[in-house]
Amino acid sequence: MTLWGGGMSRRGFLLGAGRWAALGAVAGVVGPTALAGCSIADLDPANPKHRDGREIRIGSAMFPESEIIARIWAYALADAGLKVEVVPQIGARDVYLEALREGSVDLVPEYSGNLASYFGEVAAGADAEGVGRALRRNLPSGLEVLALAPAESKDAYRVTRETSEKFGVVSLADLEKLPGRIKIGGGPELSQQPFGPKGLSSFYGIAADRLEVVGYGDSGGPLTIRALEHGAVDVANIFTTTPLLDSAGQHVDLVTLEDPKRMILAQNVVALGRADAVQTRAREIVAAVSSKLTTDDLVRMNERSSGEEKAGAALIARQWLDSANVNGR
Repeated sequence: MTLWGGGMSRRGFLLGAGRWAALGAVAGVVGPTALAGCSIADLDPANPKHRDGREIRIGSAMFPESEIIARIWAYALADAGLKVEVVPQIGARDVYLEALREGSVDLVPEYSGNLASYFGEVAAGADAEGVGRALRRNLPSGLEVLALAPAESKDAYRVTRETSEKFGVVSLADLEKLPGRIKIGGGPELSQQPFGPKGLSSFYGIAADRLEVVGYGDSGGPLTIRALEHGAVDVANIFTTTPLLDSAGQHVDLVTLEDPKRMILAQNVVALGRADAVQTRAREIVAAVSSKLTTDDLVRMNERSSGEEKAGAALIARQWLDSANVNGR
């Protein structure tokens, strides 16, 4: 199995960083003379012309969770004797989907609700099965859902345990019980998201003039968690797979609010592949591995990556797969 290099990053990074991360891995093993006259495309391991046609190439987005999942699949396929290459940290969604469509990679980790919405409409309030149907309906020709895991990495609203117990807030409908103006911590883009203030008003009837987004650049990370813990905000948008750690690395006791009207779409981990590139045996292996992957697994793996340990994606993936007992392993 070939594991191309690449640095860790957050979700929003663009094409340049991912391409240069991959380029750095290649340039590190060739001399200056070999580089003379070469274009970036000639050195880029994700360029389709560098393929020998026998390997399965797995790409990832530019955040650790995506790379960990990609490497889990890669190790599982390699363990079965298949030839696999990993091209991590390719870029944002539009970039790695283009790499998939052009044949640079054959398989990428994705998320059901966001992917379905990217390609078309999803009915408001759809359950996980409805999101899955919309995804399959919306996918363009040539792309296919090869597996869908129980694990979800989705937006969620959290409050402190103290706030939950003091005001009886256990679901999004209960947010109206909070006194005064409700400050919501999250990424700056939250104010424009369908599950932001507009969604809270339309789905749960909370008056729009009571809702205020307070933007934090870490999009639900330690800064946002600290703001929630210390009362700078009343509620915060934090991914379900984000480790609930403060800036000192200590666990913080937060309550995830229920979403009975399914304002936030299901976001199950999806193995998205090119329909003509991944054969039956590989599909079966990826499906078997994905069936074992849970949300709690992703939380623990993300904590190993971003917490005190700072473990690499390859180590985390290898150790999870060894412990997952897939097909009796």
